[in-house]
Amino acid sequence: MNPSEEFVEQGISQQNLRRVSSTTVLTLAYQSLGVVYGDLCISPLYVYKTTFSGKLSLHENDEEIYGVLSFIFWTITLIALFKYVFIVMLADDNGEGLSILPNQQAVDEKLSEYVTEGSADTWQSSALKSFFEKHPRFCKGLLIFVLLGTCMAIADGVLTPAISVLSAVSGVKLKIKELHENHIVIISCVILVGLFSLQHHGTHKVAFMFAPIVTAWLLCLTGIGVYNIFRWNSHIFHALSPIYMLKFLKSTGIEGWVSLGGVVLAITGVETMFANLGHFSTLSIRIAFTFLVYPSLLLMYMGEAAFLSKHHEDIERSFYKAIPETVFWPVFIVATFAAVIGSQAVISATFSIISQCCALNCFPHVRIIHTSSKIYGQIYIPEVNWMLMCLSLAVTIGLRDTSMMGHAYGLAVTTVMFVTTCLMAMVMIIVWKQKTVTAVAFLLVFGSMELLYISACIFKVPEGAWIALTVSSIFMAVMYLWNYGTMKKHQFDVENKVSMNRIVSLGPSLGMVRVPGIGLVYTNLVTGVPAVFGHFVTNLPAFHQVLVFVCIKSVQVPYVCEKERILISRVGPKECGMFRCILRYGYKDLQQENYNFENRLVSGLVQFVETEDETASKATDFCGEFGNSDVEAFDSSVHTISISYPEEDRVRCSCDIQVMTSDIGRVESFLLKDESLQILKAKESGITYVLGHSYAKSKKPSSIFKKFAIDVAYAFLSKNSRESNILMKVSPTSLLEVGMIYYV
Repeated sequence: MNPSEEFVEQGISQQNLRRVSSTTVLTLAYQSLGVVYGDLCISPLYVYKTTFSGKLSLHENDEEIYGVLSFIFWTITLIALFKYVFIVMLADDNGEGLSILPNQQAVDEKLSEYVTEGSADTWQSSALKSFFEKHPRFCKGLLIFVLLGTCMAIADGVLTPAISVLSAVSGVKLKIKELHENHIVIISCVILVGLFSLQHHGTHKVAFMFAPIVTAWLLCLTGIGVYNIFRWNSHIFHALSPIYMLKFLKSTGIEGWVSLGGVVLAITGVETMFANLGHFSTLSIRIAFTFLVYPSLLLMYMGEAAFLSKHHEDIERSFYKAIPETVFWPVFIVATFAAVIGSQAVISATFSIISQCCALNCFPHVRIIHTSSKIYGQIYIPEVNWMLMCLSLAVTIGLRDTSMMGHAYGLAVTTVMFVTTCLMAMVMIIVWKQKTVTAVAFLLVFGSMELLYISACIFKVPEGAWIALTVSSIFMAVMYLWNYGTMKKHQFDVENKVSMNRIVSLGPSLGMVRVPGIGLVYTNLVTGVPAVFGHFVTNLPAFHQVLVFVCIKSVQVPYVCEKERILISRVGPKECGMFRCILRYGYKDLQQENYNFENRLVSGLVQFVETEDETASKATDFCGEFGNSDVEAFDSSVHTISISYPEEDRVRCSCDIQVMTSDIGRVESFLLKDESLQILKAKESGITYVLGHSYAKSKKPSSIFKKFAIDVAYAFLSKNSRESNILMKVSPTSLLEVGMIYYV
């Protein structure tokens, strides 16, 4: 087992990762090369070609080449090194921030993953939080802004495979000149199909190859760069002076400014550094970048500039032309493998983004497959995989030009970076409790640079950048409409909660009966009785002897440990036999249970009943945190406990239940309460899953936009989305579906 797998399997936190030995840190740094830096390391294949495309090709002289190199150096140094490596990677997720989820509870802040030490609010952080709480419109605007960055990151997942593979394969034309452009496109498409077809195996099957290949690629870049510097222009390091940036803009004018959209491709992939902090420590990623990736890339860009200073006519094939003749084919093979690895990293990141969006109710539910039993974050989403493949093939076949792809790629990357900068400024105020001046300075320094690059990329919209806008707009529309419809349905649930007193009072008039067994009613509500249950009992006045309202929700931390996953509370008076079970998942958790959920639930119910009197006073205090309106509407004695017993106690409880259910005669020896015995007997009768199928429809006086959003778009997405992964494994004989129309 390698170190990263060991950390994930043992659940060691980032704080503990920082205390490991130097040998382990270096091992993790080496492993991170193949996972984190694949996309960033293949940028030299297309940066100079994309930058000098268009009218700037008329200015191919030494001063312009020096200026481009100076921009590349300072862009990598300021944005990649200073911003991402030394600042952004400090933003570990502590569960703080602004949440758009409507079913959060105060008890969620007591999770062990929710770091609270040193988090006393300053007046600046309190003011910013209260501003968004008091102005829902700005909160919705923040959601749209975040979705924009997220969808541009997904567009990266479409563009990176296309531009990386096509750039790598196009180098073969230097040796096989009779090879037609169509053949290059066909070879690229075959590689892309193979790449996406292998995704279902999981990256862990081939991950052992990634680090050696990327390491070999970086060593090739270093060697080629040093070779060209000493052979063609040993004074190229003078171009690192920022003076050459000013000379470049002065001599090239608007053409030079527009060409900066190609320069920004030198830092594509830096946003993936903090996407893998769950598997690699911050220190290991910093070491890998600072001591290997950063110098290797700079030497390669300097070497390529040195070559171009003597070969202006080779700008279209500058990378492969700069390779010494004797090592061309080995470098070409390594470049092709590196391009595939860079694509793999972005595809995997896209899966993670979609998975987290599903957890946050910002994307329709899709099938998520966990491809590794050791490395938690490795997942595969079939629908997204084939969708990315089709889009990448369409871009490759439709454009056939890496320069046009680069323009789209640049716009997507710069947008993601600018969104990151703005959100980091908020993190500095709300989470890090920094002064507003510090956050504004960060925003002005890095935001101004990124806006400069964005403005240059926008001028390239007619020349290919429209691809990024189109792809991101489609995904953004899907995400926003899904979130809009989901929030409207939840609002309907909250506004139409059924009073427990009403159900009890209607019991005799409806002739309501209780049938043997346990009924699990799934709902999004964390308080109250859902409207779908009221609809059910008024039409079929019978429900199970023991009824449990189950809520599956995501909280504001990335992971929730197993012992803190379940919250159990009572709904209504004891004689009703009703409970609530809340299953809490982090937004990076895979929502499926690896243990016997039914036994775990029954064990939790029995423990709750047995300890209810002891915890009643504490639980009543807890209920007060929700406000009197929530409690009085249903029952004034709702008590809640967290099933957080140690691992050995959990096993013991499961064993006890197996003994109890297999030999009822032995139950009395445990001296359990009568209600606990009723729960165990109900389990013997069977467990039924009651799932509400609610269909949203807009009200008659709704606007045209709302009718289209709810009746057409959201209805289509709902019909073609999947149920929760937990419910996917339920036997059809144990599933009862209840239909209801929500007029929102």
